[in-house]
Amino acid sequence: MTRPVLLIGGMDSSGGAGLGRDLLAVHDAGLTARIAVTAVTAQTDREVLAVEPVSPEMLAAQIDAALEGGIGAVKIGVLCNAALIRSVAGRLPDVPIVLDPVVCSSSGHALLEPEAIITLIDLLLPRATVLTPNLPELAALKSALQMNSASEHIDIVKAILERGCQSVLVKGGHDGHPELSTDILYQEALPSLSFCSPRYQFDLRGTGCHLASGLAAALAEGKTLPEAIKVARHGLAERFRIEFERKAELVR
Repeated sequence: MTRPVLLIGGMDSSGGAGLGRDLLAVHDAGLTARIAVTAVTAQTDREVLAVEPVSPEMLAAQIDAALEGGIGAVKIGVLCNAALIRSVAGRLPDVPIVLDPVVCSSSGHALLEPEAIITLIDLLLPRATVLTPNLPELAALKSALQMNSASEHIDIVKAILERGCQSVLVKGGHDGHPELSTDILYQEALPSLSFCSPRYQFDLRGTGCHLASGLAAALAEGKTLPEAIKVARHGLAERFRIEFERKAELVR
């Protein structure tokens, strides 16, 4: 029997992203989940109105409670500040860890203090089975690592892998390609792998949450990382298909 997935992240009052979306992704994968809330947010589909982090002590208590009986994998999302990052890092079990480095919301509201990115790099990258940055998040990591402005994506990825992260899945949602969305998996001493799918011509919030949580669920079931990525991407594509059909029905 597959153990539950522990989801660590923020509550989104709109339901479009955060733990609400994480739970749906894990449920769709056929698994159960436990949660640890890092922050409560007030937001709509258009903007973040307020963010209130929980205390490090409350986060620690939630994680300790969730770990009872064992879990199969961990997905980490919004962390807000260095104190919460330290609470998480000190309690991670020896299971697959999917780290989604959420720096800001889709509308541009900061969800991680700039100085906390260094703490994330120092304490969580060495524990991560896979890091899942989009291109803006990769740029934020580049800045925190104080890399040359001319550094290419591959240079940033190499620096991340050198920090102990086992693999990096760079998401292509922001790459500007009009027809395809391509995610690229990088692992130390292995050739990169590309995962392509048609690009839908509309925006959908919470896609990063959905992909990372589906990935954690697949890893909890014992799938290899490439297999888990394929499964997670299929789950996300199904969500896009359903939303596309819903939008088409509304205009009829």
